[in-house]
Amino acid sequence: MTVKEIAEMANVSIGTVDRVIYKRGRVSPQTKARIEAIIEKYQFAPNPIARRLKRNRAYRFFAFLPRRDQDAGYWGQALEGITEGAGEISPLGVETAVIEFDRYDEGAFRSAADSLLSEKPDGIILSPIMPEKLQTLIAKIRDSEIPCVFFDADLPGSNPLCAIGQDSFRGGYLAGRLIHLLAGKVTGPVAVLDSHGEDYHITRRRDGFLRYVGERGFSTVLREYSGYRGAEISVDEIALFLSEHPDLAGVFITNCMAHRVAEAARLQNRPRPFLLVGYDLIPKNRELLRDGGIDAIISQHPAEQGREALLNLYRHIVLEQQVPPKIEIPLDVYIKENIPPAPPKNNYH
Repeated sequence: MTVKEIAEMANVSIGTVDRVIYKRGRVSPQTKARIEAIIEKYQFAPNPIARRLKRNRAYRFFAFLPRRDQDAGYWGQALEGITEGAGEISPLGVETAVIEFDRYDEGAFRSAADSLLSEKPDGIILSPIMPEKLQTLIAKIRDSEIPCVFFDADLPGSNPLCAIGQDSFRGGYLAGRLIHLLAGKVTGPVAVLDSHGEDYHITRRRDGFLRYVGERGFSTVLREYSGYRGAEISVDEIALFLSEHPDLAGVFITNCMAHRVAEAARLQNRPRPFLLVGYDLIPKNRELLRDGGIDAIISQHPAEQGREALLNLYRHIVLEQQVPPKIEIPLDVYIKENIPPAPPKNNYH
């Protein structure tokens, strides 16, 4: 289907079809409806290169995310997916830039947010972590009518164009079931280390875990660590917690820091007495899962999420296609026996 064929079918000029497709100039409601019906019927998509030529400039998308080295490199994995997606859409007239911020530095975050808005992007992808900080930015993005796709998490009431991520409550519930299944019989209390509990999706993971263990009548211990302290949870903090609760049967940590729980357990100079379940197949977790220091990891595929976020922004803005308001990422579980091959290292900049 071409613009010329649409014009012939609607009995109008090519210029009229062009005005409807690119939403410029006046077209009578009846003619517009006739052309749009043909476009819908034949699933016509404008040529993105032609659209760029008509705009006389490239589309500019921005990814806004924490520094790639933070959260044990989790954001670096997301960045790899974003970089891959950017390479796919670059020949089609889209420039992608990345603004990284220090999630533990209030001033650095504000500076990065101001820089993002000053660039006047055509579209934005971001992870709605740190809601107290990000709500103001998200409101400004919405007021500026900039299409925005969330990945990694969702934030109720924010109404992004699309939210890509897992069902966090089900993920926490799954973590409880994993400890139960791996233990066979739970003979002591189980703990949930709620790291970054200020984030909505982390809270939902905690709640899902507590729902499962509560339904089974297991004794539970909850320890919360807020990211607002200005640093990631440390091995020493976890070691202190473990020394206070030597009879734990299982530990679930709600983010990617399972490797630090394993390191803290090793400081006790005795076999780890509890099962350990965490999130994200970052390199340190992958290594400890293989060596038996971690029992199970729930993966949320940050690279896949970053790539899909960027491509859905492209589909909406450049191709003018409808994108789903929510894309759910499967809850994949890895144990020692099914660890996938490590992805090749990407020297992204």
